[in-house]
Amino acid sequence: MAVDRPLQELPCLNENLEGSLLCMSQKKRKERPCYGEENTPHELIQHWSPPRKQPRPCSKGKENTFVLARRPRKSRASAAGLCWDSLPDELLLGILSRLSLQDLLRTSRVCKRWHRLAFDETLWHSVDLVGKAQLDGELGQVLSAGVLRLRCPHVCIGRPSFKNAGLLRVQHVDLSSCTIQTSVLEDILSRCRRLQNLSLEGLILSDSIIQSLAQNNELVRLNLCGCAGFSPESLAEMLQSCTQLEELNVSWCDFSSQHVQAIGNSIPSNVTQLNISGYRQNMTMDDVKNLVERCPNLTNLDLSDSVLVTTDIFPFLQQLSSLKHLGLSRCYQIHPAALIDFEKFLKLQTLEVFGLIQDSYLPILSKGLPHIQINTQPFSSVARPTSATRKDRTLWGMHCRLVYKP
Repeated sequence: MAVDRPLQELPCLNENLEGSLLCMSQKKRKERPCYGEENTPHELIQHWSPPRKQPRPCSKGKENTFVLARRPRKSRASAAGLCWDSLPDELLLGILSRLSLQDLLRTSRVCKRWHRLAFDETLWHSVDLVGKAQLDGELGQVLSAGVLRLRCPHVCIGRPSFKNAGLLRVQHVDLSSCTIQTSVLEDILSRCRRLQNLSLEGLILSDSIIQSLAQNNELVRLNLCGCAGFSPESLAEMLQSCTQLEELNVSWCDFSSQHVQAIGNSIPSNVTQLNISGYRQNMTMDDVKNLVERCPNLTNLDLSDSVLVTTDIFPFLQQLSSLKHLGLSRCYQIHPAALIDFEKFLKLQTLEVFGLIQDSYLPILSKGLPHIQINTQPFSSVARPTSATRKDRTLWGMHCRLVYKP
């Protein structure tokens, strides 16, 4: 049987129990004196603070030894806003588009990515190299970059190096009076299919070059002034293919009468400006009649230095209802007194008759033709690009962004 035992009275928790944790903590709390924060002795602060690590004693002979500590690296996330590599290509291209030609070339040497972006075709749409004396591999690099407008007259061109055998994007080119081998020019023009404006003034060409031009169906302006080296057959083939041609300058070329006949029989009807001066006895009245019949929309016609042209051509010229500019300089079979007949040309604005009249007779003729300006332009501007001496750096009126500065 269970025996009832009386309940044993437990000591109160408020009383200090000998050996208990509570008792020990209370004793320590009582023994620890309280000080104000401002009056706490420095020794007690050191006593309460956690122990510091003691420097290791240096061994003999190493008293001057330094220990280098590496700083922790910043995370890429925090430095991403300051890193050029994190910028997208579109933003970098926008920055590079503000640079000059020289700075753009320097930038291309920074790294592979910047080299790729620096030669992006959007940055090289127009380049002006006027003042550059020598062009070798640079020309191939510029053309391969996708340039659309290239202006480099009066330059000595070596042999450009192309990255591949693909076609070029170039549309407007001025190579007037360049020093260049015919084979190099053949290589360049054989890669062109999108030419719209081209000036080869003063260059030695070939039938291969003229045949390459025939493959540019979008050709609008062509300047072949003073050229030589191609046959009448290739010339006629080119004129028949380039049906969009509007301005043609074939003055003072090394032409025979067959060349002139090829022009009169094959010139596109869209031509509105034509300079066919300088052929003396190789241009006949029949050739002029063929030109007038095939190009009824002529606004600018230069027949200067054609000694076989007479006043009998005036009625045919009068059929050109849109004719505004006419050149008859040094056409010596036209009598000065017959020039008064141009009063019937109501839309004619300028008349160039250098060598036909004396300066003393010019005021009298100007008075008889008040609506016409006489002898104001000694050199024709038909199909010619902007002069290299102009400071506006334009090419057929179009601005070039990248400009070479010697």
